[in-house]
Amino acid sequence: MTTAGMQRMLTGIERETAMTVHYTGIGQLDPAVMDAIASVPREQFVPPDLRAHAHDNRPLPIGHDQTISQPYIVALMTHLLKPGPGQRILEVGTGSGYQAAILSRLAERVYSIERVATLSEATAQILAQLGIHNVELSVGNGYQGWEAHAPYDGIIVTAAANEVPPALLQQLAAGGRLVIPVGPPYGHQELMLIEKDADGSLNSRSILPVAFVPLYDSGPGIKAGAD
Repeated sequence: MTTAGMQRMLTGIERETAMTVHYTGIGQLDPAVMDAIASVPREQFVPPDLRAHAHDNRPLPIGHDQTISQPYIVALMTHLLKPGPGQRILEVGTGSGYQAAILSRLAERVYSIERVATLSEATAQILAQLGIHNVELSVGNGYQGWEAHAPYDGIIVTAAANEVPPALLQQLAAGGRLVIPVGPPYGHQELMLIEKDADGSLNSRSILPVAFVPLYDSGPGIKAGAD
């Protein structure tokens, strides 16, 4: 049953989708994505003292200078990624675990890497409590991806890099999608969608101005706005 708080959050996502259509060209999000969001209790992924605000359409702090992303941004990034049955997805930046939980409803397997061990350990407990068993977690340098399980049908990055990490492009399967915020720490950032063609060529486009915490150990790659 959808709670009043959840319904308020879903309505807020729909409202912001309409407000940003001139940027994104997306007037409606995939119903499967919205169903996945409705099935995951966001309040389980925020600190206890902030649970009254769990369904607000805004990011919230989760400690360690990290945040749980705004629900609209989670929904938009998931929509752009287009996860589906049989797919293997890499998430860079586990954070609270909320995005991984959403992806778990849509893809066959989710691999999520986080540099802060405490956050990864907390996510493991929450996912177990919710009965989510198709997410595998690791602690490490997400800038280098997770080569052991590559190639991935989709890669989603929940922190902003100055440029797209080359390792992530290498680990993306032909026909795959990479969704990543690109830009300097706390400066102008753009949410980018990068698609890899069957011949390995890359096509990228900017979707929306965003504000994310930084992805550490970033290096050379595709800059924001590149085609």
